[in-house]
Amino acid sequence: MRTRQRRKTRRPALVVMAAAAAAAGALTLGVLTAPNGANSADTVAAAAPAPAAATSPTGWASQNGGTTGGAGGSTTTVTSASALTSAIQGTTAQVIQVRGTINLSGMNRVGSNKTIIGVGSNARITGGGFNLNGSHNVIIRNIAFSGWGDDAINVQSGSTNIWIDHNSFSNGYDGAVDVKRESDFVTVSWNHVRDHRKSMLLGHSDSHTADRGHLRVTYHHNFFDGSYSRHPRVRFGNPVHVFNNYYTGNDYGVASTMGAGVLVENNYFDAVKSPTLVGYGSSGDGSLVQRGNVFANGSGSPESSGSVASIPYSYSLDNARDIPSIVRAGAGAGKI
Repeated sequence: MRTRQRRKTRRPALVVMAAAAAAAGALTLGVLTAPNGANSADTVAAAAPAPAAATSPTGWASQNGGTTGGAGGSTTTVTSASALTSAIQGTTAQVIQVRGTINLSGMNRVGSNKTIIGVGSNARITGGGFNLNGSHNVIIRNIAFSGWGDDAINVQSGSTNIWIDHNSFSNGYDGAVDVKRESDFVTVSWNHVRDHRKSMLLGHSDSHTADRGHLRVTYHHNFFDGSYSRHPRVRFGNPVHVFNNYYTGNDYGVASTMGAGVLVENNYFDAVKSPTLVGYGSSGDGSLVQRGNVFANGSGSPESSGSVASIPYSYSLDNARDIPSIVRAGAGAGKI
């Protein structure tokens, strides 16, 4: 049964331990934390300094042996499309530093054991995107993507241990970050999406049932800044973990469909028409547990239903009321 509820309580920041999650078993229908009244996101917390960027991922990309990218390999700096597309091929461990603006065309395949990281605050990729097709152990950080003609980052065909962190996305055609076709162990963190319609798809289609048992992804501390939808739109994956994200001016936040299981906790929804959805379009329902979230400035009532598998890793939760200042200060390219 779907439920819509409001409870006027506050939670402090806390650390959730894997042992506690395992002892509790599956997560059941959670409670809603909302402010006492609809406060503006600009007034709920004072401006915060940018948090120090992590050197390793939190969440699903920390599992299955962890995600290290090109650590231990050689480092090369690229300034042209030809140099970049050559460097990202193959499986040899390598750190690829992107300097300045590079104009790509189409989708460009990324091999395994790669770190692709922008230099300073001005690394940009325009026109095209990255295709992780059966790739393993890849990190993409500190790059501003814009104007892509397909996806900015496409993770598919059984790709595993992928960390997409501190990037910016704007004015593209299709997904900013899409994860599908049996991919697994992915963390999407501290990214900024604006001036864009389709943000993050998880799951290829309703008919692609091979995704069951895969698509375990963590989304945390992302800034969905007026982007329209898919933050994420989930099929099949369980558990998918969505915590400490900042949503503002969106049509909808998170949608759980096709038997997925999504835990949505300690996020801030500011003027979001539908913060959480159970089922979407012609897709069947999934399960969604929501707890500790803030719904402000006319955000709609959240939908929730069922239970979600336990989260197996440890993670720290920020208080949802602090999320606007924390995420504004830290999310996006140029902030690591």
